[in-house]
Amino acid sequence: METPDILERGNWGSKIAFIFAASGSAIGLGSIWRFPIMVGLNGGAIFVFCYILSVFFIGFTVMLAELTIGRHSQKNLVGAMKFIKPGTPWKGVGFMGIITGICILSYYSVVAGWAAGYLYKTIKGAFMGEFTWEASDAVFKKFAADPMAVLIFLFLILVITTFVISKGVKIGIERWSKILMPVLFILIIILSLRAVTLPGSGTGLSFYLKPDFSGFNLNVLFFAVGQAFFSLSLGMGTMTVYGSYITKKDNLISSAGWVCFSTTLVALLAGIIIFPTLFHSLQLTPEQFKQDFEVSTGLMFQAFPVIISKMPGGYIFGIMFFSLLLIAALTSTISMLEVPTSYLVDEKKWKRKNAAILIGIIAFVLGIPSALSNGGVKFLTKLNFMTIMDLIFGNITLALGGVLISLFLAYSWKVRNSLNEISIGSKRFKLKSLWTFNIKYLAPVVVTLILIFIIIKNII
Repeated sequence: METPDILERGNWGSKIAFIFAASGSAIGLGSIWRFPIMVGLNGGAIFVFCYILSVFFIGFTVMLAELTIGRHSQKNLVGAMKFIKPGTPWKGVGFMGIITGICILSYYSVVAGWAAGYLYKTIKGAFMGEFTWEASDAVFKKFAADPMAVLIFLFLILVITTFVISKGVKIGIERWSKILMPVLFILIIILSLRAVTLPGSGTGLSFYLKPDFSGFNLNVLFFAVGQAFFSLSLGMGTMTVYGSYITKKDNLISSAGWVCFSTTLVALLAGIIIFPTLFHSLQLTPEQFKQDFEVSTGLMFQAFPVIISKMPGGYIFGIMFFSLLLIAALTSTISMLEVPTSYLVDEKKWKRKNAAILIGIIAFVLGIPSALSNGGVKFLTKLNFMTIMDLIFGNITLALGGVLISLFLAYSWKVRNSLNEISIGSKRFKLKSLWTFNIKYLAPVVVTLILIFIIIKNII
């Protein structure tokens, strides 16, 4: 194979290009699809409260760490560990991140395929007229249980993702992200405003935004931290790769801050759309929701058709929203595919196109059980394969990766060296003392304790 040139590796054209691309990676379905599900499963507003704290104290800390390691080394996570600490076992953290990224890509692409399927349904007019929650639930269950449909859309998503990655950073990732992410923001704000004006929406907002601290436990905190890692694309080397494309003149602190802020904002807006719509449609009380409502992986796909059906011009808004939701999903699948692709390009000297195709094929094969686990094949449904994959790779290994990256930066590379890198392009770091404390003590200790608790509770 030939040695990759600058086109194979690439750089961001500007700081705003990085922010849009990294936000696209982080926002995607992690914030819009997964966040409301985790809120519903973990007590509502108390989870939101824990999530915001997790993003501020742990998410930003690890985000800046990954960006710093990436820009300093100009390599993927495996290459970065080898570059900074050659001949040590630390490169194993990078390999764990690659495996995690591929596994998340495999089932995440299934959900991205659902977004493509719903765009097709919306164009056909499936959600026109007054659309109830019950009707929307029935449509989703039928669609998710159709093995041919979900496999076709899974294949389509991975073909598009592979194509974009094969085109590189500026022509592929950057071009897609820079145009479409701002439009997604605008549409989510419009849908949020409509949701809060529905009759009975106040009850849903109360469940979502008024914390009941009696419901706090380590389980809620673990899943809040896990969601922070998932939605910010941390712990698997994505932000290390994206950081490696940042130039020395850019401010790493503000870059990390903007990505964390935009991702959290979209996640909060997604919940504002979902829960007022849900409580309006089913006329639930918070107590009834906690006792009787079964939160499923289709929560977003159940809620959005209902609100779109109640909007003037809902047909057009529906097409626009599911189009952009699909693009948001693709910006995340693109970032996940970039992690193993960049490893093969940097370390094994593969052509970018060949590397992307190989990883795309592996992800498709791994994604088949998840695609069929929502009714397509009965024994896979009983195993709840997608849920198991999400617990292991979407929570446990992401959090473990974050712990190990924190320990690597703090105790192997040393904080003073990372601060020297951060200072390039950043005149002042007002939170330097807090960040240093968090990266050395708070992030590794808190996440490790929660990991031990959750493994004992859910696995052992």
